[in-house]
Amino acid sequence: MIDESAWVPDGVNQGLPSAARVYDFLLGGAHNFASDRMVGEKVLAVQPNGRQIAASNRAFMGRAVRYMIGEGITQFLDLGSGIPTVGNVHEVAQKANPGSRVVYVDYDEIAVSHSQLMLAGNDNATVVRGDFCEPGEVLETPEVRRLLDFSQPIGLLMVAVFHFVADERDPAAIVARYRDALAPGSLFALSHLTADHAPEQMAGVVEAMKNSRDPMYFRSYDQIAALFEGFDVVEPGVVSAPLWRPGAGIQEPVEGVYAGVARKGSAGR
Repeated sequence: MIDESAWVPDGVNQGLPSAARVYDFLLGGAHNFASDRMVGEKVLAVQPNGRQIAASNRAFMGRAVRYMIGEGITQFLDLGSGIPTVGNVHEVAQKANPGSRVVYVDYDEIAVSHSQLMLAGNDNATVVRGDFCEPGEVLETPEVRRLLDFSQPIGLLMVAVFHFVADERDPAAIVARYRDALAPGSLFALSHLTADHAPEQMAGVVEAMKNSRDPMYFRSYDQIAALFEGFDVVEPGVVSAPLWRPGAGIQEPVEGVYAGVARKGSAGR
């Protein structure tokens, strides 16, 4: 058993499930509570491929970061980063380029607490507690400004976060605000759960999550692709996550997440 005193902040309501901890459970992590595991089991009961979908999303993130490194990106802003598991952005980026700088942003107390422990002693990576749906606040956070140079290209990641954002909060406007803050040549990675391939199963997932603090809002391919407006989407476009620049040996990729990477062009786009 992991000593909870090392990663659970005081005052956390362990009876209220959170998406970050349910995702950690689906990935096989240990930083979750009984309430999170109960929701996770409900998700798996209605969507048996839940673990594979979570893993395919996580694998996409790693490939996207490696692509960005290959394109010369050395600084990253990971929004809605969740609870650290194997293959975090800073691990991938700093393995390829030890000088890479990474800022994580999440509003979940557990995600932030555990990230702080994991990043202790890493001067080129930090975590900020905040709501990524408030770009003005996030972008002006001292730690963000200290570590990231917005006059230079940045790798912006919004991986598996917008399906927790209701239409009323205007996801497209949120993306646009971050896009406008980026220098030309910046790269943007986004993934998003969809009900396109299994509407009945994913409706069950929505039902399982509705009483958590992170209800879910699945979107169609066209709605997700529209979030890349103002960017130049790189090949192979917005596709099922396992099909985005896969390695060798991909067989029967599980569907359920659309993903893509795009570049901010030099003409102010």
